[in-house]
Amino acid sequence: MSDSILVLNAGSSSIKFSVQTPTGPDTVRMLAVGQIEGIGTHTHFIAKSADGAVLAETRWPDGAGPANHDAALHVISEWLDGFLGDARVLAVGHRVVHGGSNYTGPVAITPAVMAKLRELVPLAPLHQPHNLAPIEAVGTRYPGVLQVACFDTSFHRGHSFAAEAFAIPYKFYEQGVRRYGFHGLSYEYVSRRLLEIAPDIAHGKVVVAHLGNGASMCAISDGASVESTMGFTALDGLAMGTRSGQLDPGVLLHLMGSLGMTVPEVTRLLYHESGLKGLSGISSDMRDLEQSADPHAAAAIDYFVYAIRKQVGALAAAMGGIDALIFTAGIGENSANVRRRVCDGLQWLGVDLDGDANDHGADVISAPGSRTRVMIVRTSEETMIALHALEAMSAEAVA
Repeated sequence: MSDSILVLNAGSSSIKFSVQTPTGPDTVRMLAVGQIEGIGTHTHFIAKSADGAVLAETRWPDGAGPANHDAALHVISEWLDGFLGDARVLAVGHRVVHGGSNYTGPVAITPAVMAKLRELVPLAPLHQPHNLAPIEAVGTRYPGVLQVACFDTSFHRGHSFAAEAFAIPYKFYEQGVRRYGFHGLSYEYVSRRLLEIAPDIAHGKVVVAHLGNGASMCAISDGASVESTMGFTALDGLAMGTRSGQLDPGVLLHLMGSLGMTVPEVTRLLYHESGLKGLSGISSDMRDLEQSADPHAAAAIDYFVYAIRKQVGALAAAMGGIDALIFTAGIGENSANVRRRVCDGLQWLGVDLDGDANDHGADVISAPGSRTRVMIVRTSEETMIALHALEAMSAEAVA
């Protein structure tokens, strides 16, 4: 087995991982992917090869599995040691949701960096602590191995003040209350892929729709982020699986002032009980909604599609035009219905969909004469993190 880079993406009760090996100075190849979920409850571990074959799988009875992220990482590393054999872990790349206003790119993790990342926990309390949890455990398991933090926010750090600020007193902007944008690793990967498969589009004005359980959109001009639908937190913008998306702040004042809801109650409502799940009353999964005959499921899809179409226009306006619309992530890559319905309302922007290409999930799904190209680009945040870790290894070797 080859020396490899380990990529970790930790959530509140799970750790997703991938194992990738360098194949050149700026290329990697996926060897394996997996996750351990239900940490502390009904824990399930699975690892698969790059072609989807199951390499290992374990299920524990309730409460009998790893109780925390440190124990979960031990399970992953024990499997990894057997999988790699005599090969080494060269570096570990971590997805970290929030890099604040200071980190404009990936950074090698040091005690000073960890201290700064902990200071950002109040800006992403439901994500940041879990992203940071495996870092110390990795330091114990793989002492001396380079660890790299890769941020969901850093791709958007070139935004103008007008795109970043809220219209509240300026002192809050100075304190970090600003629009950060998220899903940056996905947008960065899509931009890099466009350079390979459609360089003319990559240097143009592109709207990318990252549509999954978490959903957002981004205006990218000549490879640089100009505007994003997500703001101070990953709640803003589009409705998501269980997250509300854009919301009049007066609704929060009403919920807390008139209805007496507490901050934890409102937090749970907006993060876990809203979005497609809240609107439909059925499921947060688009596949379930598309198969349902319940009118509330249809209404939830209507809302989702309407919001996407509206944001395409807004993001095109932010760039002064549009050359391409890119669909990515779980819903964007797999739901021909959502793609068709979004494009049906965008003829005024030069979108002419090829129905057959869309139904078959082709790379290019716009008609040959469409003024605005429409494409499906499969994202890989794990690959982007591995590439950043590889770059950091090269920089450390030079230093």
